[in-house]
Amino acid sequence: MDAVRVSALRERLAGTGWLEAVGGFAGSLRRSVERRGAGELLLVGTEAYEPWHLAAHLEDEAAWSAVPRLAPTLLRHRPPATAPTHLAHDLRRLTEAGRGATVLVVAPAAAGAPLLERVQDARRHGATVLALDGAGPVAPSTDGDLAGPTDPADLSGLADLAGLAHERLAVGAAAEEPFDLAQHLVSAAAGQPVGRRSALGRLAELAGRLASAPSLSRW
Repeated sequence: MDAVRVSALRERLAGTGWLEAVGGFAGSLRRSVERRGAGELLLVGTEAYEPWHLAAHLEDEAAWSAVPRLAPTLLRHRPPATAPTHLAHDLRRLTEAGRGATVLVVAPAAAGAPLLERVQDARRHGATVLALDGAGPVAPSTDGDLAGPTDPADLSGLADLAGLAHERLAVGAAAEEPFDLAQHLVSAAAGQPVGRRSALGRLAELAGRLASAPSLSRW
């Protein structure tokens, strides 16, 4: 991902309402981790997709914005026995999550029953559930590159996830790049105080960071 692509995306999405949707979703994420009694941020993907990049970006934003709880705990479906401590957390953490925890589910395709069951457990115990998923288009397209999934199983899994989420951002995921871009935008927007800057301003700042800022990540 580079600043040129981010700038091009900013121009393409201006006026579509999608940047405002990203800003709203990111604002909900930040409010959830900053509210009184907030616990940890649990980040989880599907069995086929682990959101490494989003984990890294959120950790960087936590450092830049001085909001430590934006740094997530990445949960994995099958962490290897040799994984370092911060990469060895499995889905059992969702079952243990309670009031104050924030669960961010990243699912470009169907979430799968085991994950959905554990997310449901977390919500039942009081956790706030946010979903970034692959349903729906990012922006109008004439060639279909940004269309969401069409497989009935994927659509069913995403619908189930949408029903569990307190808030959801739907992103076209037929191509990998739009979904990757969405994660960049969400993390950058979450690093800004809620209501302080416009979505376009946050995107402009992201372009600058991608062009010049060193990574702080341990991922």
